[in-house]
Amino acid sequence: MPEVAVVPGLDGQKMSKSYGNTIEIFCDEKILKQKVMSIVTDSTPLEEPKDPDNNTIFALYKLFASPQEAEDMRQKFLQGGYGYGHAKKELLDKIQNYFKPAHKRREEIMRDKGYAEDVLHKGAKAAREKAQEVMGRIRENCGLLRFL
Repeated sequence: MPEVAVVPGLDGQKMSKSYGNTIEIFCDEKILKQKVMSIVTDSTPLEEPKDPDNNTIFALYKLFASPQEAEDMRQKFLQGGYGYGHAKKELLDKIQNYFKPAHKRREEIMRDKGYAEDVLHKGAKAAREKAQEVMGRIRENCGLLRFL
């Protein structure tokens, strides 16, 4: 069986709403910070080297960081003198920067109350037109008469 990528949750298990270990991308910044800072870690002292390959913070950080940034964090963990609090702050910054454009766009949409309504109406119109076109071909191919 091929390996399947799994996004770790705050507790190191598979991220899942049913486990209650998710990080919501549109939550308030204060809540996001609380969630990131609550990621479960071990009790390895600050000055000790840490294993990045068995580390939830590092696994999440790699999802948002460039390969070079991930390698830099890996080396910090391996060298020691780099605590989980430092890593959590870097992860928080990465998450916030990554989703900043989506947050901005969401705020714009939320301010424009008619936007969602317009999108829904345009989508419904396009769907009706496409459905009528397809149904016309179906009726024609099936030999059914079209009554208008």
